[in-house]
Amino acid sequence: MKAFSYQTRKGEIRIGVETEQGRFNFTHAWEMYKDLKAKGRGPDFHFLQLMVELDFFSGETFREVLSTLRRIRPLDDLRLDDAIRFQVPIARPQKILCIGRNFRAHAEEWGAQVPEEPIFFAKMPSALLPHEGTIVLPPGVGRVDHELELAVVIGKQGRDIPASAAWDYVAGYTIANDVTARDLQRRDMEAKRPWLRSKSFDTFCPMGPYLVPKDELPAIAQARMELRVNGQVRQQSTVGKMVFSIPELVSYVSRHMTLSPGDILCTGTPEGTLPLQAGDLVEAEIEGLGVLRNRVAAGEQRGSA
Repeated sequence: MKAFSYQTRKGEIRIGVETEQGRFNFTHAWEMYKDLKAKGRGPDFHFLQLMVELDFFSGETFREVLSTLRRIRPLDDLRLDDAIRFQVPIARPQKILCIGRNFRAHAEEWGAQVPEEPIFFAKMPSALLPHEGTIVLPPGVGRVDHELELAVVIGKQGRDIPASAAWDYVAGYTIANDVTARDLQRRDMEAKRPWLRSKSFDTFCPMGPYLVPKDELPAIAQARMELRVNGQVRQQSTVGKMVFSIPELVSYVSRHMTLSPGDILCTGTPEGTLPLQAGDLVEAEIEGLGVLRNRVAAGEQRGSA
């Protein structure tokens, strides 16, 4: 059971759900379910983020709605065709937090030590890019790398969360590509400045295509990760090779700030981060979460004011 956000031909944002029987318009299904069960009372769901914020996002919710409707009517009119224009699953997060050096081999390939405690930094939400969107290489910044990451979406507000309770605060998972202006990052690190600008150019956070409820992937640590550029494998690992686990990361970050529903926690990248070039096709895949696919293009040089 995979959920996704998409844009209709009229430009409206809707929630879709992918099952073994195909893809369906869940927004419309939910409206019919509300009429049947609660006489129309209840929230309207046009955005996945709202489902997360109101604690309705789960595999159980999707199955209950679709199975209830199937018992009384066919769902053919809710079926979506293949020409879906995907949108970012969580389009307006308060925070996008990323973990650095959370795969031992990635730290070693850059000559860095594995940290004794998690290193986290931020990307700006304006960097978000949907599945099949175009990564734009800003002119004049030098090398730009891909970084495949598992993104954890927070499901409820919490502070000082113990690791033993961390799963209660997770809504689900999606795929992120933590695109990085590497030369700019190096210069900032050498000057002891934050990494923020090298991580936050527009289009530098492709995310999607799906948001999968955590109850659909109980063995997420075993999920295989692979990133390909033009069909050639560059990154390959499993989620379980992270230095700090998902519960440890949720707990650690929550000691420093309140986590809110819809916040995104990118959990680190495996070894094999390499430069992107205009014309590349990047495919970021995590088992159970689908394939996040993006083209790369060169940005235009801006004229002086």
